[in-house]
Amino acid sequence: MRAVDAPDAWFLKGGLTGSALSDALVGRTLVAARRIGKLLLLDTDGGPTVGLRFGMTGRLLVDGVAGVDQLEYSSLRDEPAWDRVTFRFDRGDLRIRDPRRLGGVVLEPPEDELGHDLLRVTPAELRDALARSTTPVKARLLDQSRVAGVGNLIADEVLWRAGIDPARTAGSLDGNELRRLHRHLRRAVDEMTERGGSHTGDLFASRVVGGRCPKDGTALIRRTIGGRTTWSCPRHQR
Repeated sequence: MRAVDAPDAWFLKGGLTGSALSDALVGRTLVAARRIGKLLLLDTDGGPTVGLRFGMTGRLLVDGVAGVDQLEYSSLRDEPAWDRVTFRFDRGDLRIRDPRRLGGVVLEPPEDELGHDLLRVTPAELRDALARSTTPVKARLLDQSRVAGVGNLIADEVLWRAGIDPARTAGSLDGNELRRLHRHLRRAVDEMTERGGSHTGDLFASRVVGGRCPKDGTALIRRTIGGRTTWSCPRHQR
């Protein structure tokens, strides 16, 4: 790595500074990229691991090309002034462009504090993550220390597909419900990824005042669960 530009101190987390980030990475080589939940991990040769979070509005650009054209809750404009961190190499660069500054960069993120990745969690691991909890099942799914990678839209979509009331206590799910939840978790995320993001779920367009369940036409209800706006069908989600 030839240089690091970090003009936005807010975007650097855990007490990290621009100079400390530069000192840790300049001269290093990125040797691997990994993901756990919402966290992208960049490993260096003998140096620290860099953790990148993108929030709802951050995009990763490689040599000026973004992997995602636009995000549902981000601006349609594309301003270089929104580049929060740029890693420069002898050939090309890697940068995070985030208009609302909802993401962040950290060195040596505590990977052991994250739960099982949502695309790799097994039925048994999901059962253990929810077992004996009196917390609403949606709030438990959103807890990144339990299942890493589930966001608000994904949680609503998966619980709607699985027919589970998001306010149910996590520990109340029986074996059939847990297997159904696991199946829909994997399937829904795979489908939404292929379509272009979590806002492409089957439920998404109906998550508005007056919206009706795409399955049975019942008026959806809106609640706050786990501090997040939650939409569900009172008929088929039990």
